Amino acid sequence: MPSASSPSSTPPWNVRRLPGAAGRTVLVTGGNAGIGYFVAEQLSTTGAGVVLGSRDHARAEAAAASIRARVPGARVRAVRLDLADLASLEASVESLGVERLDAVVHNAGVALDDPPREETGDGHELMFGTNHLGHFALTARLMPLLSAAPAARIVSTGSFAAKSERLDLDDLQSRRDYRPKRTYGRSKLAQMYFGLELDRRLRAAGSTVASVVVHPGGALDSLTPSRPPVHVRTTAARLGAAPAALLLQGKHAGAWPAVRAVLDPAVRGGQVWGPRHFGLRGEPRREPLWDHLADTAVAARLWEASRDLTGVDPCALPG
Repeated sequence: MPSASSPSSTPPWNVRRLPGAAGRTVLVTGGNAGIGYFVAEQLSTTGAGVVLGSRDHARAEAAAASIRARVPGARVRAVRLDLADLASLEASVESLGVERLDAVVHNAGVALDDPPREETGDGHELMFGTNHLGHFALTARLMPLLSAAPAARIVSTGSFAAKSERLDLDDLQSRRDYRPKRTYGRSKLAQMYFGLELDRRLRAAGSTVASVVVHPGGALDSLTPSRPPVHVRTTAARLGAAPAALLLQGKHAGAWPAVRAVLDPAVRGGQVWGPRHFGLRGEPRREPLWDHLADTAVAARLWEASRDLTGVDPCALPG
C-alpha cells in the first residue's frame, strides 16, 4: 500500500487549482510586470501574502491594485527593491516587516538589446550585476528570515536562453567582449548556477531552506492575456501571435514553473523545473539537469567571485 508521501498518492498538479497557502509570505522580485506579475497573481489566489519587490514603486502599486481587482481578498503589497543598488538591499529587507519569509522568487531581470555596455552604480555590468549579483546579495540579506520559516524555498528564475551559453569566468563583467544578447544569457546562466550551488551549500550546512531553479520557456507578451494597466494585448498582437502559440506561450504560463516550485511539496532543492513540451511551453515538469549546469567546479568559482564582488555570502555562518 503506498505511503502518504508516495507519488501515487499525490494529486496531479493542476496549474488552475493550486493548493492553499494561507499564512505563508512570499517575496517576488520584479513582481510589477511580466512573468513576475503572474507569479504574484497566481500565488495570491492561494491565500498567501505576496510582496512585490520593484525599483519602480508606482508600477508595483499598479500591479498590486490589478491583483486585488482580480483576486478578492488578495493579501498583496509592494516594497521598493533595486537589485542594481547593493547598498540599498538591507533597508529593502527591513521594510518587509516580517519575522519570517516562506519563499522568495528571484524573477527580476534586465535585458538590453543594443550596445553600449552599461554599469550599475556599484560598477558592475548592468545585466550581470542586476540579474545575478543583485539576487546573490539579496539572498544573503534574506537568509535570517528564510531560516526562520519551517521549510522556506528560494526559487531562481533562469532562462531557456542560458542553455546555449557558457560562462567566461575570466570576463564575468563582459568588459572584453560585450554582446547584449549573449551577456543576458550568461547573466541568467549565472543565476541558475547560483541556485544549484546554493542548494548544495544549504544541504551541507543542514539548513531547512531549499533552493530550486526554474525557467519559463518561450514566454511572449503577444500570447499573454491583458492585465491593464500592467499589460495590454491588442487584437492585432493576439492575431499576429497565433502561429507562435504552437511552440511558445504567454507569460501567465511562463509563471507556472515558479509557482509550482513555491507550492508543491514534491519539489525538492537542487531540481530544475520548466515547461513540459520541448522546454518551451506547457505545464511545469522537472527537467534533467543541463550538462553544463552539472559542472560544480564552475558553480563554485562563480560563487567565490560573486562573494568577492558583493562583499556578502548567503551561506556564511553568523557571528
